[in-house]
Amino acid sequence: MPPEVRYRWSQLDPERRLGFSGGRFTGPKPLPAFLAGTVLTAIFYALVIWLHGHLAWSHPVTQAFLREANLWTVVPLSLLFFFSVALLAGKTLKLGLQQKAMGWAVVPASADFILNENTAEAVLQRIQGLVDQPDQFVILNRIERGLSNLHYLGQVSEVSSVLRGQADDDEKTVASSFTLLQGLVWAMPVLGFVGTAQGLAFAMGKFRLVLGEQGTDLAAIKQSLQEVTLGLSTSFETTLVALVFALTIQIWITFRQRAELEFLDSCNDYCQRYVISKLRLASGGVRDTYPN
Repeated sequence: MPPEVRYRWSQLDPERRLGFSGGRFTGPKPLPAFLAGTVLTAIFYALVIWLHGHLAWSHPVTQAFLREANLWTVVPLSLLFFFSVALLAGKTLKLGLQQKAMGWAVVPASADFILNENTAEAVLQRIQGLVDQPDQFVILNRIERGLSNLHYLGQVSEVSSVLRGQADDDEKTVASSFTLLQGLVWAMPVLGFVGTAQGLAFAMGKFRLVLGEQGTDLAAIKQSLQEVTLGLSTSFETTLVALVFALTIQIWITFRQRAELEFLDSCNDYCQRYVISKLRLASGGVRDTYPN
């Protein structure tokens, strides 16, 4: 790694700083997010247990997470939820890093600067001197690919096509980073409905005893009906938890998608303003200096 490089991706990326391999662009890696989600789930349950033991008014909520019949459903639900939270938090941090690269001014902004096969080399050297892995940054990767074509082939007319093609690839990469999250959002209500089916099956089994084996013993019928309502309560609690979790994550995903699409639009505007609009067929030297 050249010593003159100003920024190192391993020190900027939040996943790399924790010792994991970093996901591309705004896409976090599943493993560190899953581990973070597991820790958050443990913290959440510790808080729920504390609230249940100290604040009586919290019981209507905390019982849904602590009821024995619910545990095998709501614990995995909580893990899926906090796994999703960790993924979205990671995307937020990684998007901030990508936006930071937009301010590194790799192309001079002055009106008299032109881009051709000669000046493109200076811009490429500027990118290589800024960060050790420019291909991990949307805007730097896009500019580097476009100007490499200009510098090595001298084809000004092809730069716009290269940038448009890379913009399409970037959109696909960003869109694919939401695939796992969409799968988790789908899985949460399904798991909740599984818990609902289990609760209903339990309730129906107890109700059969009420109608059959208990005969006319009113005390036994009353006891069995209490067990029936407990099963129904369990089924509706798991469904409610699952739907609330899924709705929360889906709303967050919507805002994240909007933010990342706006960022890609900003990259398109940057390339149009500072790259495409400065392309010239005539040769010339660099007519501007780079900011420190």
